[in-house]
Amino acid sequence: MDKFDRLQAIAAPLKMANVDTDKIIPARFLKTIKRNGLGVHAFAGLRYREDGSEDPDFILNKPPYRDAKILIAGENFGCGSSREHAPWALLDFGIRCVIAPSFADIFFNNCFKNGILPIVLPQAQCDALMDDADSGANARIIVDLAAQTVSRPDGEVFSFEIDAFRKRCLLEGLDDIGLTLEKRAAIDTYEARVAAEPWYPNITL
Repeated sequence: MDKFDRLQAIAAPLKMANVDTDKIIPARFLKTIKRNGLGVHAFAGLRYREDGSEDPDFILNKPPYRDAKILIAGENFGCGSSREHAPWALLDFGIRCVIAPSFADIFFNNCFKNGILPIVLPQAQCDALMDDADSGANARIIVDLAAQTVSRPDGEVFSFEIDAFRKRCLLEGLDDIGLTLEKRAAIDTYEARVAAEPWYPNITL
């Protein structure tokens, strides 16, 4: 998992509340267990017309926001069915941070497991960032995880809360496998001890 420290990037304003996981990645694209290649399908029902062409009115199809790494969204983002493909699709598109007044719990947790930073801010602050994002490439937002701050283009700074353990995992790029491998020495010691037991070769499953 890639580390997350400080991100200065274009933010896309997604002016919608209750964006569910089926909007983020429609169910028909859940046939794969690979994390890459899903970005093209992110928000497919909103990005594409019935003939497969892009809808030029959708925010992520507009030139400044094709390179957005931050998404400013409405309340209850990521609601609906549980699917880890939702953060996979966002990450593959290029989104590393989502800022919203509230998130669905499962989506919120899945973001941390996949290197995306979900930030909860009050509605008024999200509205201010949404206004900033409307300025496109001329207004870049800075997210500093170590300092737990979001900085507006005009210099105003918002603070956010984050669980200390999740913060460390993002800063160090540790997913569940990475956390397990931190215990590699203890695991190797245990495996060597067990392998030396006289009954070990006779284990049957």
